[in-house]
Formats: sequence, C-alpha cells, structure tokens
Amino acid sequence: MSEQCCSMKKYMAEFIGTCVLVLMGCGSAALAGGTISWLGVSLAFGLSVLVMVYAIGPISGCHINPAITLAMWINKKISGKDAIMYMVFQVLGAFLGVAILTCIAGHADGLAVNAVDPYGMGFTTCAAFVCELVMTFLFLLVIFGATSEKAPAGFAGIAIGLSLTLIHLVSIPVTNTSVNPARSIAPAVFDMNANAGLTDLWIFIVAPFVGAALAALVWRGFECCKKNND
Repeated sequence: MSEQCCSMKKYMAEFIGTCVLVLMGCGSAALAGGTISWLGVSLAFGLSVLVMVYAIGPISGCHINPAITLAMWINKKISGKDAIMYMVFQVLGAFLGVAILTCIAGHADGLAVNAVDPYGMGFTTCAAFVCELVMTFLFLLVIFGATSEKAPAGFAGIAIGLSLTLIHLVSIPVTNTSVNPARSIAPAVFDMNANAGLTDLWIFIVAPFVGAALAALVWRGFECCKKNND
C-alpha cells in the first residue's frame, strides 16, 4: 500500500472521529441536555472519545482534536505535514458533525456553542481562558501518561475518556467546555444566533493550544528525567 494511501487513511480516521465526537457530544447537549443534565453531557463527550480511541486509535492515534495534534507534533510524535493535515480534517469532521446535528434538530441554534459564562453564573473572560488552558493541560498530561510505554496496555481509552468526562463536569458552567478548537469552531460558525460563540471563539482556539503546548513541554521534561534515572 502506498504511503499516500496510508496517510489518507489516517486523515479520514481523524475526520470520522471528530465528526462522531461533535455529533454525539454537542448532540447530547442540544437534543437531550434538559433530560440528561450536565452529567449526561459530560459522559457523552467522554464516551465519544473512549469509543473512538478503540475504533480509530490503531489507524491515526485518535487525536480528533487540533490541540492534541499540536502537542504530539511538539514532542515529535507526528510529522509537520501530518499535523497540518490532521488539523484540517479534524475541523472538516467537526463541521460534518454539526451539519448532521442541524439536520436532526431541524434548526441551527442551541448547538452547545462554547462561550464565556454561557449560563450567566458570573464567570469572566479571564476565568474562561484560565479554565480552558488548565483543563487542556491536564487532559494532555493524561493522554501522554496513558499512552506511554510503561502504562498498562489497553487501558488508554478508558483513562482518556474518563478524564474528558471529569473536565466537562468542572468546566461546562464556565465555557460549555471546549479543550478542542475543532469542537468550538464548527458550532460557532453554524449557530448564527449565538453571537457570543464567534466573539469568544479566539479563547477556545488560543487557550487549548497554549495548554497543550505547555503539557507537551512538561511531559518532555518528565521523559528526560526518566531517561536520566534509568
């Protein structure tokens, strides 16, 4: 099989995985949020990642998140070309997920758009930025640890999915939880009634990227210490 074909398989896996994440995660909030509450929405996002890790992980590594791809590129676990293509296909997959959700819902509003203080609880822009940065940082640390050589084999998806669930439980009131630029971009563009979604979108691109980059550097330091100790 040609290298180009293998690369396209990885990109399509990221496209499908991100589509599933956005469709199931945002869909749970948009279609059933009033019934399943924040706990149910948190589980929907976490379970979406968990099942995709096992479904497409062997093909692409299951990033389905540009922030994760950035962190993996910083730590030289993916090439620059693949990193760019992963991000492009992740965003495209997110748009497909939102398009499907819009068709199901019959309207293009209430799509779980990320925004500062979406429920009017008094959170500031600074609080939202710090929340997204820290939560992404912690998420990436879990990912690096769960996929490291010394981690128990076969359990990465569970750790990663549960960590995303935990992150949502804490940060939904603050930002509706992003930690994923692709997940934020598509609903903000589709939901034309959510002006705050576009206004605040920069937070959900910049903060996750910064948090992911910091996590990559911290993990690189952990690995250096580990090698020196060995």
